[in-house]
Amino acid sequence: MRLDILYRGPLASCNYGCAYCPFGKRKDTREQLATDRAAWERFVERVASLPADDQIGVLVTPWGEALIRRWYQDGLARLSQLPQITRVAAQTNLSGPLDWIAAAHPDRLALWCTYHPEWTTLADFLAQTARLDAMGVSYSVGVVGQREYAEAARALRAALPPATYVWINAVKALAYTADELAAWEAIDPLFRINAQRWPSQGAACGAGQRAITVDGDGTMRRCHFIKDPIGNFYDASWRAALVPRACTNVDCHCHIGYVHLDYLELDKVFATGLLERVPVPEARRAAGVRLPVLPA
Repeated sequence: MRLDILYRGPLASCNYGCAYCPFGKRKDTREQLATDRAAWERFVERVASLPADDQIGVLVTPWGEALIRRWYQDGLARLSQLPQITRVAAQTNLSGPLDWIAAAHPDRLALWCTYHPEWTTLADFLAQTARLDAMGVSYSVGVVGQREYAEAARALRAALPPATYVWINAVKALAYTADELAAWEAIDPLFRINAQRWPSQGAACGAGQRAITVDGDGTMRRCHFIKDPIGNFYDASWRAALVPRACTNVDCHCHIGYVHLDYLELDKVFATGLLERVPVPEARRAAGVRLPVLPA
């Protein structure tokens, strides 16, 4: 079986306080953190119990910052060593320690890193990415496409090695001008994909078959944007829920959702780097991988 699992437990706190984020600078109680730890450790044990010939990818997509918590660090390292894991990745602000990566399998661990220029310095962030480079860990970095972060994003792109992908998360509420679109695209060649809402109602999508989300209690959904449960990861019959489904939403606007839309063919753009948002090299894209266009 080949399956990607997006895990999001009850953790809802972050050490940063971004104004646009409802979880910025929120603090979970000790009891809430204990509940989150128990849920995460249960999930890790469940994945570890799957057959060794399965091919499982895991992406941790927390409401907050998970990698400042030791249990996530230990769990990611353990998952990366399992034979059934093809890739284990996590979204992170990269503010936490990275020593735990020494216990991980560097070819299976990956990070999706967001640079928040209002909460850290470029020098400190680059020091963290340099550590990832030294440890051989795959990663992408990016910035939220707020207008006030444009200069910081350009500085980040200029400072990183050319081979490191820098993505920009489009703020859909902003009406970007043509000049702004071009400026963001100069940093992120795939920006126009993220800047659109892709028609999805009735469209074939791998969500629910090739990829699912799992909550802290094991509730399975096809994706984060369709709330109807399709099963429970801890039930013996959970695999029976993995069937083809057409999307029921009008459109899809987030990378972790629309990458699974069949007609976009973004598996060709991201290939094995899909979980950590690392596209194939520019040369390979130029050799024939079709970038999607908005249907007329």
